[in-house]
Amino acid sequence: MSLLPYTELQRDIQRTAREFAQRELAPIAAELDREARFEHALVKRLSELGFLGMLIPEQWDGLGLDAGSYLLALEEIAVADASAAVLMSVHNSLPTQMLLHYGNDAQREQFLKPMARGEMLGAFALSEPDAGSDAAGLRTQAVRDGDHYVLTGTKAWVSHGTHADVILAMARTDASDARAGAKGISTFVLTPDLPGFSVGKKEDKMGLRSSPTVQINLDACRVPADRLLGEEGRGFMYALASLDHGRLGIAAQAIGIARAALEAAAKYATERKQFGEAIANFQIIQFKLADMATRITAARTLLHAAAAAKERGERVTRFSSMAKLFATETAMWVTSEAIQIHGGYGYVTDYPVERHFRDAKVTEIYEGTSEIQRIVIARDLLAAVSSGDIDGHLTD
Repeated sequence: MSLLPYTELQRDIQRTAREFAQRELAPIAAELDREARFEHALVKRLSELGFLGMLIPEQWDGLGLDAGSYLLALEEIAVADASAAVLMSVHNSLPTQMLLHYGNDAQREQFLKPMARGEMLGAFALSEPDAGSDAAGLRTQAVRDGDHYVLTGTKAWVSHGTHADVILAMARTDASDARAGAKGISTFVLTPDLPGFSVGKKEDKMGLRSSPTVQINLDACRVPADRLLGEEGRGFMYALASLDHGRLGIAAQAIGIARAALEAAAKYATERKQFGEAIANFQIIQFKLADMATRITAARTLLHAAAAAKERGERVTRFSSMAKLFATETAMWVTSEAIQIHGGYGYVTDYPVERHFRDAKVTEIYEGTSEIQRIVIARDLLAAVSSGDIDGHLTD
């Protein structure tokens, strides 16, 4: 049962994603996590189902679906394997959306079409070792040299950077003023075959272990000038405009992780016996399950309301941050409660809830920490108060 009016097409997409996830992802998720192994065949399977081009218009070889359909499919993938959901989310958000909205037709032909077909995997490189929440403080430099730009620097936290075919990377093209900040940053379309491009350190992560996260080293990397995305100096603005979509994807991932933890906890509670009966009969356990389910439902409702507003063309910066903030903190709380319900067994790898707990944590961090989301929400709210539109458009 759902509180939201999903279409029959959306339900079909949800069912397809659920069946695929439970049949092909769930049985191997724990093994991939233990081995920190990226399963490259997964890219092929996701592309066969159309899940790597869901939001790209048919003109560019995508499916041209709405955000709600994408988020429903993404949640189902995350229930089975959060690392696989990262692959799907990253590819469908910033790299493809920025190429779609800010690339030229030649770039869309060369990169976006094969990305929509799943023939090229997309990644995004904004953060650096010393530039995280202050992303505008990045130091990677891009200097024009004839018909090329020469990029020098290190990008950090690049999801599946070891396997990406197309990486949208930010670099500073205006180094004349250290205070230029975001105004001096441009976006470039990188490919691993470029001279001076190399994959650096792979992070040994607590969670999402089968989604490799790496550094990208740019050692005087020569990038053809026609790989500049849009206008020089506007790359950071392009990224910010695309983050609304990316944050909705993180929220869907978090909801999927939380749902997996709830399902595991409810199943365990019906099987585990203490004092002569199943612990599901104890009111304290029932209260925990009820609160977990309520928060997940609230997070999903907020997420899809924000997605629907986005589809209507409304500005949803505040609401996408709210969805991301609430869903990710819900995931962290729900997975912690799931471990508590399991007791000591929740702390060992024989049961899946410890993996869900580890996977949930980073959702509060990447694509903007919870603290950053609160800043975004508060600033937008205060601006709305000043203009007399405190509710925004989500409640219209």
